[in-house]
Amino acid sequence: MSDNKSLENLVTQVRRDILRMVHKVNSGHPGGSLGCAEFLVTLYNDIMKLNDGFAMDGKEEDVFFLSNGHISPVIYSVLARRGYFPVDELNTFRLLDSRLQGHPTTHEGLPGIRIASGSLGQGMSVAIGTALTKKLNGDNHLVYSLHGDGELQEGQIWEAAMYAAGNNVDNYIATVDYNKKQIDGATDDVLPLGSLSAKFEAFGWEVLEIEDGNNIQAIKDGMAAAKAKTGNGKPVVVLLHTEMGNGVDFMMNTHAWHGKAPNDEQLESALAQNPETLGDY
Repeated sequence: MSDNKSLENLVTQVRRDILRMVHKVNSGHPGGSLGCAEFLVTLYNDIMKLNDGFAMDGKEEDVFFLSNGHISPVIYSVLARRGYFPVDELNTFRLLDSRLQGHPTTHEGLPGIRIASGSLGQGMSVAIGTALTKKLNGDNHLVYSLHGDGELQEGQIWEAAMYAAGNNVDNYIATVDYNKKQIDGATDDVLPLGSLSAKFEAFGWEVLEIEDGNNIQAIKDGMAAAKAKTGNGKPVVVLLHTEMGNGVDFMMNTHAWHGKAPNDEQLESALAQNPETLGDY
C-alpha cells in the first residue's frame, strides 16, 4: 500500500513527463494522458498485485491492458517510474527506432506492454481471453483494462461485453475513462453513448462509478469496491469520471488537447503548475 502523498508526488512527476515527452517531438496525446495519471499511478503502485520484473505471460500476478493506446505517454511514464525500464528512455518517445512508439507495440519488447493498442476497441477482447486463461490455469489474480469512453462507440466492445457476461468472466475489471470528450468534441455530439451504467447492466455486468476519477482516495475506495465484486459470476466495469487535461488549467474543460502538443510558452506554464517532485528524466 502506498500513502496518498507519495502517490500525489508521483502523479505530479508523471504529468511533467507527459508534457515534456509530447512537447519534445511536437506530437502525441496529452489530454487523455493527464486525465488518467491519478488512476494509472494508483493502479500500478497500490491496487494491482505485481511480481518483480516482467514476464509476458503474466502468470501469478495481476495483468493490465491499455486499450485506448493513444494515451501512451502516461503508461510509458508510469511503467518507467515503476521500474519496468529506465526513466531516461522516456527521452526517446516517438523517435525512430524507439521502443516508445506513439501507440504501444509489442515487437520492440518493451517491459510492461502486452498488447499493441493502436486500433481502438480491441483491448476488452484480449483482456477477456487473458482472464479466461487465468481461470483455466488456476491463477486467482485479476485482469484489468482501460478504455476511452469514445472507444465504446466501437462495436467489438459490445460483442466482447456480451461474451464476458455470458461466460461468467468474473476475474476481470474493465475501467472506462469517462471524460465525455473525444478528438472531434463531446461524445454526446459525436455519437451519444446514452447511459453507460444502464448499458453495461443490461449486458450482465456489475457496474460501479468513481465520481472523482482524479482523486487518489476515491480511486482507492472505488477500486477496492470493484475488487470486492469479483468472483461473483459477473464481469465488473468501473466508470471513472475524469477531466481531460487534468492538472494543467488551459488543457482542462476542452477536447482541444486530445492530440496536440504544447508550444514552448505553454510547456513552461504547464510545468510551473506541476513542480518537479521526483526528478525529471
